[in-house]
Amino acid sequence: MAQDSPTDNQAAATRRGSVAMQGVARNEEKKCMSRNKKNTFTSEAIVLSDMAGDFSREVEKELLDNQIDIHGELPLLPLQDNVLFPGSVLPVTATRQSSRRLLRKAERSGTQIGVVTQRNEKDLPSKTDLYTVGCIGRVLKVLDLPNGEVVGVLQGIKRFVVADLVEYTPYIMCTVESVLEEDVSDFDTLEARTLVKELVKSFNEITQWEKNNFGGVDLSKIKGERIMVNYICTVGSFETADKQRLLETSSYIDRINLLLQLINDKQVEHDIIEEIRQKAGESMRQQHREYILQQQMRVIQTELSNDDVLDPLLQELREKASNVQWTLDALNMFNDELKKLQSLTPQQPEYSVMLNYLNFLVALPWLHMSTDILDISYAKTILDRDHYGLDKVKERIIEYLAVMQLRKDMKAPILCFVGPPGTGKTSLGKSIADAMGRKYIRMALGGLHDESEIRGHRRTYVGAMAGRIMECIKRAGTSNPVFVLDEIDKVQTNTLHGDPTSALLEVLDPEQNVAFHDNFLDLDYDLSHVMFIATANSVQNIQPALLDRLEIIELSGYVEEEKIEIAKQHLIPKQLKEHGYKRHKLKFSDETLHAIINKYTREAGVRQLDKAIAKIVRRKAVKLAEGTLTKTEKQIQPKELDLLLGAPLHTSELRLSSDTVGVATGMAWTSVGGEILFLESNTAKGKGQLVMTGNLGDVMKESATIALEYLKIHGDELQVPTEDLDSKDIFLHVPEGATPKDGPSAGVAMLVTMASTFARKKVRADVSMTGEITLRGAVTPVGGIKEKVLAAKRAGIEHIIMPADNRRDVEEISPNYLNGLTFHYVSQLSEVLPLAFANESKSVAPNA
Repeated sequence: MAQDSPTDNQAAATRRGSVAMQGVARNEEKKCMSRNKKNTFTSEAIVLSDMAGDFSREVEKELLDNQIDIHGELPLLPLQDNVLFPGSVLPVTATRQSSRRLLRKAERSGTQIGVVTQRNEKDLPSKTDLYTVGCIGRVLKVLDLPNGEVVGVLQGIKRFVVADLVEYTPYIMCTVESVLEEDVSDFDTLEARTLVKELVKSFNEITQWEKNNFGGVDLSKIKGERIMVNYICTVGSFETADKQRLLETSSYIDRINLLLQLINDKQVEHDIIEEIRQKAGESMRQQHREYILQQQMRVIQTELSNDDVLDPLLQELREKASNVQWTLDALNMFNDELKKLQSLTPQQPEYSVMLNYLNFLVALPWLHMSTDILDISYAKTILDRDHYGLDKVKERIIEYLAVMQLRKDMKAPILCFVGPPGTGKTSLGKSIADAMGRKYIRMALGGLHDESEIRGHRRTYVGAMAGRIMECIKRAGTSNPVFVLDEIDKVQTNTLHGDPTSALLEVLDPEQNVAFHDNFLDLDYDLSHVMFIATANSVQNIQPALLDRLEIIELSGYVEEEKIEIAKQHLIPKQLKEHGYKRHKLKFSDETLHAIINKYTREAGVRQLDKAIAKIVRRKAVKLAEGTLTKTEKQIQPKELDLLLGAPLHTSELRLSSDTVGVATGMAWTSVGGEILFLESNTAKGKGQLVMTGNLGDVMKESATIALEYLKIHGDELQVPTEDLDSKDIFLHVPEGATPKDGPSAGVAMLVTMASTFARKKVRADVSMTGEITLRGAVTPVGGIKEKVLAAKRAGIEHIIMPADNRRDVEEISPNYLNGLTFHYVSQLSEVLPLAFANESKSVAPNA
């Protein structure tokens, strides 16, 4: 190692520093020995402020202003988690063998060493692992502690810049790039003196609450401002990176400003920590206070048998419970749960769960029931007021009320209204509740996929709640409401969350719902007094076991005549009221309503008809608000509909104007009502094949095949020439090919159109027909008679051929709707052709 001899000034500074630090070394050795007994000594615990003698400005000048000229190489001591500053004293613990060797040699020879801080904790650091700027210093003392640790006391002299590392054994050697001088030109200004005073003040403040980091620091012993600034940089509990920034700052003024900023950050951090500690302490004290009070309350309640002292919430529960008509099991459950609740504190999680459960028990109408109105005439008035037609439904409700008069404890029926949308299924439930004087509640089941929605959750689950059945009963406030289960056919089955339809079995079984069990309630509840009414558009999607428990009541679509009456009695008055018509009234003629129904609304119910009327009322309301509505315009005429509603959306089929060969008029049922349809046939040379078009279903194709085969077998009996059947192909077509068609009821019409084609006889245009046929020639009954008959009447048909077994269906239709119709009931195909052909049927008398 090559190093120049120190100058005289350096020697003098060395002597002064050594004398000044003798006391430091002795004191530190005593402290280290004492702390070692407790095995708690660390180099950071050495208190740097216990210096022997004062640091005067003369000492500062001699120590820091010496000119150091270093050439070649310099021994290097890497530090971890600390920084050495010029003029300050720093004890360090040597953990590396190379560092111990360097400290001992430097102490013996008085050699100056370079001290640089590491960026990381590598045992053998490279140049990139070290900060570039360090401090040249000397070793004042090396202490060997009984626990084997070696502590060296260092004093900084000048800053320097590391150029490169050249050797690693026996210790690290580096080349020095330059020795950095610090700017002290502006240290005697007013700004500098003010900053120093502020620094001393701020430092003394943080030492009051950071005594563990600074010890008993006394800055009054340090007279030199530069040493004092560097001393604060050394002992401050700043991050190592911040200390390195301080060392790299050349101007003392800038270093003081940075120190003030770091001290201010410490003060803010301390204030935040103290605030958090204060709040936490207050919270802990409050919780402890509440715990003590709860324990005292529990003891008092035990001494007074829990009767004289109660929480206000529990007292309110008891007051509510005194007004409830309990079942015996429910009352026992309430008392047991209330006793458990009294033993809990509000901070316990079970407290809120149990409190919610008790509130739910109190809110249920266990034995409370509303008084039924069993006046038959009053019920008829209410049902007729709210709904037109629906005679079967009204009859069933009247029967139930009549039996209720005779037997007070009758179980309520489980009804299911099945019909197309818009036929009044849901609103019927409200009318039934009004007629019986009961509460009305409705539960929508469309899309329900979770079984717990019906049965509820067990109370062990977080956020447990009762099922919707019990929630609706609680909301109704009585145990015998009219309960509408809307869209029961839309409930999803066998989902990941169970099977809701299976859960409904217990609800809708009169033999089981006397003890319905909700998981949250955990008690049996009597639902036998509830009048359940389910609604569905179709029974196809209802689970068979559930369907077996329902009493099905079919609601067929309204016929045109019924829709006109419904519009007059209900829809038009409702829309006029909703749109603010008071003195002024709009009038709709039967012709206008007929046009709206047939051209703008093709449906089984009246929902679209209601919307069309509302649109007309709104259009007229504009003129009424403007004051331009004339008396003539209050009469809605059919010719106005194009302007009010736009172009017609539908066209109605009318009967043919003349008798035609190969065209028979059939009748069909659809979900929006009845229709007539024409079946056309013709022949061409071929091989006797049957070609069918018109989007026909399998059943309808089978009916055509049966009709053709019957003609082949019984053609002579029917007086239909069959010689050409094997040499001609017959084509059968049903118009409106885009509309799917299926069903067996067109069998009669298919036979007639084929027979007409082969016999070249015309089919009467005023005759329509329906009926299923068999290969034996029998005509069997079909469905949808009411809708088919009324559709035929609207189309101008005068004679209807239908199976004899459907006579009972015709008799159920109001005679007012059958004026102008003649019915011909047949049981064999041989009876059909004389009625259908134009030149033969005129002599046949009707059998209606």
